[in-house]
Amino acid sequence: MSIDQDQVRQNVRGGYSAIARKEASSCCGKSSCCGAPSPSALAKDLGYSGEDLSAVPDTANMGLSCGNPSAIAGLKEGETVLDLGSGGGFDAFIAGRRVGKSGRVIGVDMTPDMLSLARKNVAQYQKASGFDNVEFRLGEIEHLPVSDCSVDVILSNCVLNLSPDKPQVWKDIFRVLKPHGRVIISDLLLKKPLPAKIKESIQALVGCVAGAATLTETRKSILDSGLSMPEFEEKADAVSAMIDTNGDLYQELLSAIPGERIDDYVASFIIRTGKAN
Repeated sequence: MSIDQDQVRQNVRGGYSAIARKEASSCCGKSSCCGAPSPSALAKDLGYSGEDLSAVPDTANMGLSCGNPSAIAGLKEGETVLDLGSGGGFDAFIAGRRVGKSGRVIGVDMTPDMLSLARKNVAQYQKASGFDNVEFRLGEIEHLPVSDCSVDVILSNCVLNLSPDKPQVWKDIFRVLKPHGRVIISDLLLKKPLPAKIKESIQALVGCVAGAATLTETRKSILDSGLSMPEFEEKADAVSAMIDTNGDLYQELLSAIPGERIDDYVASFIIRTGKAN
């Protein structure tokens, strides 16, 4: 059955709008932030430092991460960074401090409520850092509101799996990336196909599971876009940090795969690739 891409985007936008408006506390619905007692605890489990957490506005960390791409991006002062699916601005603000006054960070999100929240957080970031180098734009990651060959580094954290057209995401990443630019993405990928019950669950989609692609599909999309051969690094503890068997989403997943573990199907990966020229 073909995917209704507009309906998928509408479902995802609705779910994340509710999170931004605090009608839902996490990507897992109304449960506790995907297994951590707080967004900060989940972020620490995923590798963010206390310094990272203290350096971002209070409402920027929403417990929606599945990894820490900025920690391994090797960001340099003066670079232009693009954050795909920037949400409340958590990774964008961390990146902003690393690229410094001469650098620039652009966050893109398709959810107006998230964009509004991120823009409200800018003032707190500017006051704390002294930098005016982070901005947020409304747009879809399949069609980025960014000029060709204008970005040094692209980051994303648990967002690409939500796209109904992942090959197009990678094509647009190639378009906006400068020659010799690099891509560092944390995302959930499938080790094997999910049961139909999970694939069809809207709640699982908003929770970053049902929309995940396989490693093979992701590698093909990256290479077809013109980017270099990708490297995949599995983060073994990330899914465990996200699992909350008391949460609605994970109860649904566990009931659909009796006798198995969720991380038998899905894992968090760091994906590294780039643009040769």
